[in-house]
Amino acid sequence: MMGPMGMRPGIILLREGTDTSQGKAQLISNINACQAVADAVRTTLGPRGMDKLVANGRGVTISNDGATIMKLLEVEHPAAKTLVDISMSQDAEVGDGTTSVVLLAVEILKQMKPFVEEGVHPQIIIRNIRSAATIAVKKVRDLAVFFDTSTPEGEDMLLKTASTALNSKLIASHQDLFAPMIVDAVKSLSADVDGLDDLRGMIGIKKIPGGDVRQSFLVKGVAFKKTFSYAGFEQMTKQFADPKILLLNVELELKNEKENAEVRIEDPSQYQSIVDAEWQVIYDKLDSCVDCGANIVLSKLPIGDLATQYFADRGLFCAGRVEDGDLKRVAKATGATIQTSTNGIFEGVLGTCGKFEEKQVGDERFNLFTGCPNDLTSTMVLRGGSEQFIAESERSIHDALMVVKRSLKSRSVVAGGGAVELEVAKHLREHALSIDGKGQLIVNAFAKALEIVPRQLCDNAGFDPNDILSALRRKHTQDADGKWFGVDIENGDIMDTFEKGIWEPSDNKSNSLSSAAEAAGVILSIDETVINPRSQDPGAANGMMGGGGPKPMGNMMGGAMDMVNAQKGGSRSGNLGQGVSYMKGRGGG
Repeated sequence: MMGPMGMRPGIILLREGTDTSQGKAQLISNINACQAVADAVRTTLGPRGMDKLVANGRGVTISNDGATIMKLLEVEHPAAKTLVDISMSQDAEVGDGTTSVVLLAVEILKQMKPFVEEGVHPQIIIRNIRSAATIAVKKVRDLAVFFDTSTPEGEDMLLKTASTALNSKLIASHQDLFAPMIVDAVKSLSADVDGLDDLRGMIGIKKIPGGDVRQSFLVKGVAFKKTFSYAGFEQMTKQFADPKILLLNVELELKNEKENAEVRIEDPSQYQSIVDAEWQVIYDKLDSCVDCGANIVLSKLPIGDLATQYFADRGLFCAGRVEDGDLKRVAKATGATIQTSTNGIFEGVLGTCGKFEEKQVGDERFNLFTGCPNDLTSTMVLRGGSEQFIAESERSIHDALMVVKRSLKSRSVVAGGGAVELEVAKHLREHALSIDGKGQLIVNAFAKALEIVPRQLCDNAGFDPNDILSALRRKHTQDADGKWFGVDIENGDIMDTFEKGIWEPSDNKSNSLSSAAEAAGVILSIDETVINPRSQDPGAANGMMGGGGPKPMGNMMGGAMDMVNAQKGGSRSGNLGQGVSYMKGRGGG
């Protein structure tokens, strides 16, 4: 039916203030937003990469780890969040290569942008990207060099992969100290079938501010900081040989009845029997711990002053409020079983170790369990001058641990320094000649995108990337032994990076290529973006529509809530404060 004025009535499907965009312009806008995100981490790649300082309400972080920076940026653009996801995935799966996977994904998008602008259908582009990625991953596997990790050559391979992972980190100058510690810790896990899968749970990292970084050390066993202790702790025995260890998830404190508890007595003298019963409950628990033959009692829950003095008088050591992760590591190392009750404790649930001692490390006292029967667990104690330095050291150690773990699993490595990317790019260019139609151009563009890694390594080191890349292309194309040639960061030239010991797990490169291609495909497949107004800010709709006029009360309330949330370290819903910005909306603007 026509309206009274001869016009069709409008059909409203979406809520007022909803921002929609579609078509080619929207696709280009998503690519531009991804490029803006990549620019934030571009300069952190490689041994000469720069660090980023990110300050928020929770503190200051100094890092050049791609996944850490991407997480701290709090990217708001819906399409660009895909880059954060692949960076976090790479960090969880491989540990290293978090920056390169973002750069690869964005460079693929950048190389595909002209095809989008010229009207090539996105599905054709996506299909050829996936095809090129499959060929690239297969080529990496063909290039991989396999090692037997039980031989001295295999041990050397693990040391070199750990050193390469640490090369671009803040502690690169101390890799001679940390690389053997990392390899030693991870190799001890490989003795168990499932040990490598629980790397985070089996290897503890403890941070102690102060001292020199060279004072960091590895404990083959479990170490944790002395917990909160009550009076009587000073009288405890602080050192045992072959002790029996009892682990509890029980509170050993005297508990009075609740204030609103009702107890009916017929005679005032009966009240004392109630008080005595309360004491008897705690004494029965303590007697059970002592009678089972334990020398050390650890509990996840508090151990009060009465229990502390009771154990001290009988020559036992106790610690309450032990962190869950530390308690589980002690259980795995000593063979003890965590008990949720003190009833029926027998010798079979107790653990043991070769030696226990409480040791002073810097300003802190640490409890050390060494010579454990199950030597899978280990603890790395990190020292350093500032909290930011130690926090970045911990992230660097985590990356190197994951790289060595991946090397042990795949038992194969490839050369770093951009050598693999250039060899794969050469292979893709040769393959593209066998493709008809637009696919040839797209595969060629994919091959060119891979050159971003050596190009960015040169840029970050201050060298001319055009000269070095030209020399590398010639070497890879003309010389039969040129497949391992990459960027020489030290001299601004090219070199055989495999011969120089710059090795990375082949899984690192395979995962980077497949994740980057997958992310590029996801972003190119988006043909429409719908952004709903935020429900907690009623004025968001007006702001998106571009309306003027005075701000409604909802906006004032939103501003007040922002201030409260910011003080609590939470997220903000409306406008940010002066001088603060975040990536939001299409195009990264």
